[in-house]
Amino acid sequence: MLETVKEEVLEKVRKRFENDRFATDNGAVIEAVGEGYARCVMSLDEHHYNAVGSVMGGAIFTLADFAFAVASNWNKKPCVSLTAQITYLGRAKGKKLIAEAEKVKEGRTTCYYLIEVADELGNKVAHVTSNGFSAG
Repeated sequence: MLETVKEEVLEKVRKRFENDRFATDNGAVIEAVGEGYARCVMSLDEHHYNAVGSVMGGAIFTLADFAFAVASNWNKKPCVSLTAQITYLGRAKGKKLIAEAEKVKEGRTTCYYLIEVADELGNKVAHVTSNGFSAG
């Protein structure tokens, strides 16, 4: 089981990332962090859906990218994304998306993360891989 931080540390992390305005203005919330890990959620509103009634791919990617940013930066020197690839797996049927980012590998200047996105009902929505560069 992954060990996550205590609530007072989590509040500091939330404060730090509240300036990631595109993600937070679209409802992304940090739920948990641990070493090389973040779980972020997004409650779905009408503006998250596209013309055919599915959650917009950009909303899904935004949450996944935010989870990567939090996991790779909350307790480290600044890290920026070099590449990200998303594979959409299925339709979200619930009212909330959950993105869990977990470090796969970290070197001196680069890192690689897997981000899994699902809805609160357990439906798999997307897998994202992202590698980053430590800019600090």
